[in-house]
Amino acid sequence: MGPTTERAAVRRLRERPVWQHLAALVVVPLLATGAVSAASVADRTRELRTAGQAGSLMRAATELDALRRAVDSELLPTLSRNVTRDRAAAQAAGFGERRALLYLDAVNRLQLARQLTDRAVSRIGASSPAAVSTSLAVHRLRTVRAAADQGTASTEALADLYVGLSDWLSHAEEQVITRTTATGLSERSALAVNDVTLVVELTQQASREVPAAFAARVLTGGEQVRARQRAAHVVGSYREMSEATSELSTASMRLGWAAATGSGPARELRAAFGAETREPGLLSGPDLLDLAAASAQRDRDLARLLERAVDTAVAAVDAEREAAAARLRTTLLLCLLVLAGALAAAGAQGRWLAGSLRRLADAARRVGQGELVDVPEGGPLETRTAGRALAGAVAGLRQVRDQADALTRGDLAGALREQPLPGPLGEVVQASVQQLVRAVQQRDHLQTELAHQAAHDPLTGLPNRAAALHLLSGALERAGRRGATTGLLFVDLDGFKAVNDAAGHAAGDEVLREVARRLRACVRGGDAVGRLGGDEFVLLVEDAAGEDVLVELGERVVAAVRRPVHVAGDAATGAAGRAVRVGASVGVAVARGSATGAEVLLAEADSAVYRAKSRGRGRVEVFDDVLRAELAARSDLQSALREGLRRGELTLHYQPVVDLADGSLAGYEALARWDRPGVGPVRPDVFVAAAEASSLVCDLGRWVLHEATAQLARWREQRPGAWPEPGAGPEPTVAVNVSGRHLTDPRLLEDVADALAASGLPPHLLVLEITETVLVDDPLATAHLQRLRAGGVGVAIDDFGTGWTSIGQLPTTPADTLKIDRSFVASTDPGRRGLVALTVRAAHTFGLRVVAEGVEDAEQLRWLREQGCDTAQGYLFARPMPPVEAAAWRRPAVALTA
Repeated sequence: MGPTTERAAVRRLRERPVWQHLAALVVVPLLATGAVSAASVADRTRELRTAGQAGSLMRAATELDALRRAVDSELLPTLSRNVTRDRAAAQAAGFGERRALLYLDAVNRLQLARQLTDRAVSRIGASSPAAVSTSLAVHRLRTVRAAADQGTASTEALADLYVGLSDWLSHAEEQVITRTTATGLSERSALAVNDVTLVVELTQQASREVPAAFAARVLTGGEQVRARQRAAHVVGSYREMSEATSELSTASMRLGWAAATGSGPARELRAAFGAETREPGLLSGPDLLDLAAASAQRDRDLARLLERAVDTAVAAVDAEREAAAARLRTTLLLCLLVLAGALAAAGAQGRWLAGSLRRLADAARRVGQGELVDVPEGGPLETRTAGRALAGAVAGLRQVRDQADALTRGDLAGALREQPLPGPLGEVVQASVQQLVRAVQQRDHLQTELAHQAAHDPLTGLPNRAAALHLLSGALERAGRRGATTGLLFVDLDGFKAVNDAAGHAAGDEVLREVARRLRACVRGGDAVGRLGGDEFVLLVEDAAGEDVLVELGERVVAAVRRPVHVAGDAATGAAGRAVRVGASVGVAVARGSATGAEVLLAEADSAVYRAKSRGRGRVEVFDDVLRAELAARSDLQSALREGLRRGELTLHYQPVVDLADGSLAGYEALARWDRPGVGPVRPDVFVAAAEASSLVCDLGRWVLHEATAQLARWREQRPGAWPEPGAGPEPTVAVNVSGRHLTDPRLLEDVADALAASGLPPHLLVLEITETVLVDDPLATAHLQRLRAGGVGVAIDDFGTGWTSIGQLPTTPADTLKIDRSFVASTDPGRRGLVALTVRAAHTFGLRVVAEGVEDAEQLRWLREQGCDTAQGYLFARPMPPVEAAAWRRPAVALTA
C-alpha cells in the first residue's frame, strides 16, 4: 500500500462518526491538562498579588497628598512672616499698622502648620511605597525651613522653594497613582482610582489658591507679574476642576464633590476670587490672610472627600482581591477535577478526540465572548462539520465588524462597499448598515447646524455674545503679538422699544435684521459684527489706525442706522406696511496690545455708550480717562460698601406709612443709610447706584431683608408707639425695596424665605417694592413675584407712572399695591392730577391698594383723601427715622379731615 493510499486510509479513520471513536477510546493521562491548570493557577495568583499591590499604592498616594497639603499650609504663614518682618514690605502689602500683630499671628500659624507637616511625615512608615519620596521631601523641607528661619532668602525665593517642593510632591503622588493604574485593575477599580486622581487634583489647586494670591500681592517687579500669572492659573484651574463633576464615576462622589466645592468657605473663596470682583493679585494682604481660615476649612472638606474617594478605591481593590482569591480556589478545584477526569479517560484515541473537541469548544466560547478567532477544523466528521459552520459564522461576524469599524472611523462609503452576507440575514444586516450610515450622515449634518446655531444669533445671523467675545479675545492676542491696536464699538439702538410696542415684534425683528445688514456694510472685510442680545451690537475693528478713525466709523454707523426702515404689513392683524425709524448711540473703546481683556474692553465700550445715551443719544463717545476714573471711583465705592456691609456700618431708617382713613400706622418703608468712616454720610442714591452696577446689590438687598424683618418682629413683641392693639386692626407691614438685579437672581426666593424664617415674621407683613420697569424687561422677575405672592408676601410697584406699565396691564400685574410717584403727588398740573385720580380708581377696580409718596403739605393730603387714596407717606407725616425714633413715633401731627 503506497503513501497516498495510506494517507487516505488514515483520513477515513479520523473522519468516522463520534460514537465509533468513543467506542475505541483508551484511557491514558492527559498531561496537557496539568499544564493548563498550572497556568490558570499562576494567573489567578498574579491577580491576587496585583490587587494587594494596588491597595498599598493607593494608601501611599493618600499619605503623599496629606504631606503635600501640609507643606502647602506652611507657605502662607511663611510668606506673611517674611513680609511683616520688613516695615516697607508690610506697608506695600497693605498691612500698615497691623504689621506687628500680623507678624505674631504668622509665627503662631507657621508653628501650627509645621506641626501638621511633621505629623504627616510621621504617619508614613519605612515600608510604605512613599517612604523614599518622603525622605527626599523632608530633606528639601529642612532646607526651605532653614532659609526661612535664618532670613537668608527673599520672599520671592521662599515662594519658589515652597512651590517647587509642592510640585515635586504632586509629581511623586501622580507617579504612585500611575503605578496603581498600571497594575491592571478592573474597570470598577480603575474608575475609583480615577476619582481619587480627580479629587487629588482638586485639592492641589484648592490648597494653592490663597498662598498663590498672597504671593502675587506681596511680590514686586517681574516676580509679581509671574506670581499673578501663577495665581490666575491656580484660581482658573481650581474653578475648572470644581465644575468637573461629570467626570466622577458615582453619584455619591458627585454629591460629595458638590458639597465640598459649594460649602460656605468654598463660596466665600469663590466670591473673593470671582470674575466680578478683582484679579487674585489685587486683593489686599489682610483680605488674603482673612481668607486663610476659609481656605483651611475648604481644604479639610476636600481632605474628607479625598479620604472617602480613597476608601472607595481601596474597597474596590479589596473586593477585586477577594474575587481573585475566590477565582484561585475555584480554578484549583476545577483543575483537580479535570486532571482526575483526564487520568480516568486516558488513551491516545481519547486524547485526540478530546483535544479536537476542546479546541472547537474553546473557539466557540471565545466567539461567544466576542473574540473573532480562527476556528480549527479537525477531529471526527461531526466536529469538522461544526467547525466549518462556526468558521462561516465567524467570517460573517468579521464582515459585520469591518463595517462597524468603517462606521466608527467615519468611512461611510467603506461601510457600504462591503459585500452583503448571503441569505435573508445578510439582507437585514446590509439594510441595517445602510440605515446606520444615513443616521450618521444626518447626525453630522445636525451637529454642524447646532454648532453654527450655538455661535450665532438666529435672528440676524451675526455671532452671538459668546462668539463675539471669543473673536475679541483672539483679536487681542494677535494684537499683542504684533503690537497693534484693537477697536471695539458698542452700538445700542435708540427708540427700538417704541417701535416694538407700536409696530409689533415682527416689525422689531425686521428692524434688527436690517440694522445688522447696515452694520456689516459699514465695516471692512476683516472686521466683525456681533449681536450681544436685545438691541445691542458690537463692531470689532482689528489694526485700528486710531481713535479718530473709530469715531468716524461710529458716526457712519449712527447715520446708517438713522435711515428709515420699511417694515411689511401684518396680514393677520390687517396692519399696513410702513417706514419706522430708530437711532443709535455708539461707545468706542481702544486696546493697545493684549494688556486689556475681552470682558474689560467690552465693559469700557459699554460705559462709553452709556455716556452717549446720557448726553442726548444719537452720538459717539470714546472711553477716556474721565470714564476710567469714574469706573475706578465706583469700584472703590463698591469695595468700601462691601466692607461696610461686613463691618456693620450700614443702618436702616424707617418712614411710617399712614392710613388716610383714620391716621393709623399702616406700615413702614425700610431705607438703607450709610455713615462711611472717614467720609461721613453717603447719599443712598449714590451707594445704591454703585451697588446696582454689580451683584453687590443682591448682598445689600439680602442684608436689608434680614434687618427689616427682624426689626418688625421685635416691634410686634414690644408694640411701641403707634402700634395698634391686638385685634384693633391690620398689623403694620414693612416694605423693602428690591433691585431689578436681585429680583432676577435665582436665590431671591431663598433669600426671602431665609429672612422670614430667621425673624419669625409672617409672610403677609413683608412687602417687596419693585419698579415697574423690571416687570417689562425680564419675565423671570414676574415669575418670582408670582411665587412670592403665592407664599403670602406682598408686592408693591414703586414710582408708578414713571415707567412703561399701562393701566390696562393692571389685571395681570403680579402686585397688591401701587405707589404713586412723588412727582405726580406734588404736581398741580390738571392733566397729572387727572392721571392720579384715574390710577386710584383703576387700582381699586382691580383690587389693588394705593400709596401716595412724598406728601408734604395739607392740601396734597386733602386732595388725595378726596380721590380715595388708601395710604400715604411723606415729610408731612414723618421723615425716615432710626429704629428708636420710629418706635417712639405716635400718630401724624396733621389732622386728617375730610
